Amino acid sequence: MQFNLITFGCKVNQTESAGLTALMEKRGWLSVANIEDADVFILNSCTVTENGDKKTRRCFSAAKRKNPSIITVLTGCFPQAYPEEARILNADITCGTADRSKLPDLIEEFNKTRSVINKITDLPETYEEFNVFALNKAKSRAFLKIQDGCDNHCAYCIVPNTKGKPRSRPLSSIQKEVKAAADAGFKEIVLTGINLTKYNDGGKFDLSDAVKLISGYTERVRLSSVEPDLLSEKMLEKLSQVSNLCPHFHLSLQSGSSSVLKRMGRQYTAEEYDEKTQKIRLLFKNAVFTTDIIVGFPGETEEEFIESLRFARKINFSKIHVFPYSARPGTPAASMENQIPEIIKKERASRLMQAADEMRRDFFKTQTGRTLSVLVEKRTSPEEIFGHAENYAPVKVISKTAQKNDILNVKITGVGDGFCIAAEAD
Repeated sequence: MQFNLITFGCKVNQTESAGLTALMEKRGWLSVANIEDADVFILNSCTVTENGDKKTRRCFSAAKRKNPSIITVLTGCFPQAYPEEARILNADITCGTADRSKLPDLIEEFNKTRSVINKITDLPETYEEFNVFALNKAKSRAFLKIQDGCDNHCAYCIVPNTKGKPRSRPLSSIQKEVKAAADAGFKEIVLTGINLTKYNDGGKFDLSDAVKLISGYTERVRLSSVEPDLLSEKMLEKLSQVSNLCPHFHLSLQSGSSSVLKRMGRQYTAEEYDEKTQKIRLLFKNAVFTTDIIVGFPGETEEEFIESLRFARKINFSKIHVFPYSARPGTPAASMENQIPEIIKKERASRLMQAADEMRRDFFKTQTGRTLSVLVEKRTSPEEIFGHAENYAPVKVISKTAQKNDILNVKITGVGDGFCIAAEAD
């Protein structure tokens, strides 16, 4: 059987899709790039924004047009959050974020009976993992999911409805997959989770313990998105003692205005966020911050937006993911008064993105003259390779001999269009 799998959304979704792929390949099924060549089409959906829902609908409809006889599978956050809307897409198999490890069995069942399967169940109380390790050898870094779920219930966020309560992967299971990643030749491991800073194995081990364990098996460890309020001073100090932890922090902000943060239900003020970044800069050499910011949250005034914009400049992020606020049915913010018109949201997003581009260019300039280590991801020409430094700066390096998955010490010599330029260090 041949399958085509499309994934929308976050790194957690990408990691879970890798797990699905591994499960199906274990049965001898073949992953194919073209829907026309596939027997099964699987869409792992995202519903964080309304645009994500639109992409899901368009992609699903396009798959049916391209291959009318294909078995269609809709899974992920969209059907988990909005099962009634998901049914309109008329998938042959619908499955939420729970029980995805059973999808191969469901596909075989449908192939025999041709009866529609709708399996959207309650989210589990304990961590659910695939029975095979999801190591994508096409990638230069291994993504390792160690945590699932969130109970923060921010006013704008549907994730608690799609992912459930926080639950963590046991350290013993993490150790097995990390060893497998090391044996497969991966030199960088990225830890992912819905709320990574809530990692807690039996009340005995926190995120810093997981990082310390993993650091012994790989040359570089990287964190995906982390929440500022849960990065305690004690945890940061323990993390700073892990010498091969990358000094790149995707520290979720959402707004640089404390009044907006309060309406969002976030658990920190802008001032507290600033203090956290200062602490991290003291503990980690050449620390770099990336973030997410929402513009046009209900009630956001022009003054609050400017406050958020100025705060972003103060922190001096190397990259900002900008999101115009998207109302999600079932969240408190969707029914708040003073919803911001789309035209204003788009205008504010444009202004913030312009500032973000300026900060990114400035960040690249600050790297000139530094010696960094770059994980080679691909060769872009006979003379040049591309990869990311430990602080996640994208770098093009003049090198004829470097191979994919090498880690090179390089000296940054200049700035290109969206990347740093470097030469191999002596």
